[in-house]
Amino acid sequence: MKLYLNFAILVFAAVLLSGCLYPQEKRVENQIPYEDQIKSVQTAIDQYRELNDGLLPIKTRESDTPIYIKYPIEFSKLAPRFLAAPPGNAYESGGVFQYVLIDVETNPTVKVLDLRIAEKIREVKLRIKTQGYPPFKEAISNNIYSLDYQKIGYKSEPYIISPFTHNNLPLVINLEGEVFVDYISDLYLAVKESGQNYKQGEDITSILTKNSLFVPAYSPSYTVDENNEPIYMEK
Repeated sequence: MKLYLNFAILVFAAVLLSGCLYPQEKRVENQIPYEDQIKSVQTAIDQYRELNDGLLPIKTRESDTPIYIKYPIEFSKLAPRFLAAPPGNAYESGGVFQYVLIDVETNPTVKVLDLRIAEKIREVKLRIKTQGYPPFKEAISNNIYSLDYQKIGYKSEPYIISPFTHNNLPLVINLEGEVFVDYISDLYLAVKESGQNYKQGEDITSILTKNSLFVPAYSPSYTVDENNEPIYMEK
């Protein structure tokens, strides 16, 4: 009887751990960006601004933080007055998305970024740090390179699933050791579908946000060449 009781306790503990310690990561709904959730956050942002003289409920970041991760929403300033609670897919609720604002000076707009992208980049950078130096493979453009992943322990090249096209996107690196997601193939499709001509030297990265819930987080800057095709922007 005692043996049976001990076994039952172990089984119960295992179920409790799997169901309570890690429930959020296993919930499919916390890995999907629902438009109605983003709209509810947008409404809360607009109401907050109206009652706070245009101030935004955002976390403080360094001035040189990349633009698409620079303005994360501070849900503690919204809940419970303007929003009952952060959406279930938000990082603050155990989801995989960081809610951010873009166009903060002209038209503060709610978007999301997939934190699994940040995690993959951290993983690659950690392996590079362990090796001691970036294993550059080929020059893609001025100061943009591919990596020899076998030299940092990968059996196959890691990639990011694009939030815009669901295509596999490679990671690239610059001479300063910054690792980026290469959205150039997504931009090629976006430019083609837009039918617009863009100015050479103009940063076109933002066009990915126009018809999407997402931001192109951890991206280098892109412009167009004389044929209106996306290229890496030279610094």
